[in-house]
Amino acid sequence: MSVQPVLKARGLVKRYGRVVALDHADFELYPGEILAVIGDNGAGKSTMIKALSGAVQPDSGEVLLDGKPVHFSNPMQARQHGIETVYQTLALSPALSIADNMFLGRELRKSGISGKLFRAMDRRRMEAIAREKLNDLGLMTIQNINQAVETLSGGQRQGVAVARAAAFGSKVVIMDEPTAALGVKESRRVLELILEVRDRGLPIVLISHNMPHVFEVADRVHIHRLGRRLCVIDPKEHSMSDAVALMTGAKTPPGELAEA
Repeated sequence: MSVQPVLKARGLVKRYGRVVALDHADFELYPGEILAVIGDNGAGKSTMIKALSGAVQPDSGEVLLDGKPVHFSNPMQARQHGIETVYQTLALSPALSIADNMFLGRELRKSGISGKLFRAMDRRRMEAIAREKLNDLGLMTIQNINQAVETLSGGQRQGVAVARAAAFGSKVVIMDEPTAALGVKESRRVLELILEVRDRGLPIVLISHNMPHVFEVADRVHIHRLGRRLCVIDPKEHSMSDAVALMTGAKTPPGELAEA
């Protein structure tokens, strides 16, 4: 593709003692796309995503954002660069309200001395913005923005996490198994949310083991095997059986798809 990737990695290496989690792994995410990342357990896809989001520092290799090299020492630095991650555990605080969770770690302070000196939070503004972001994604079933997250269903909690990522992610949204613990109806809503976020202009990295979901929403599928990218396939030109065969090593990628 001639378009410059929004997020790119070249030759990422990560070792844990004798275990090689990433073996010169490459990665490209292009503007406006949903890129699915699939791979067998232990393939290294989670380590690669953590390296891209600042949760892990690679031993060698390079990460580029909009063509410029970046180095993230922690996830907060990645967030400051516009990369938001929705983890499988959601990283929500159940006892706090929806609005508090939306602004967790980046609370808005009141203007004047109360905010600067006493660090008083501007709850009214945070609640208004949280409601606006939820409405933007069509999460109208959440009536009370101040209700505790622990009172929400699994799908609603996932919706809050996705809305938070979409609200603050200006470059990339990474989603780690967003439908893993959800029922059929709630999974359907999360897939709709993923498409809505993409339609708003944010490219998405989707890590998933659910092949029907991957092939339904992904524009391209990155197949990770033995610590590196094996190939990238077009879901319109390959079947789910092809993807599984490539992922497990039962099939070798064609020459034009194989990594050098």
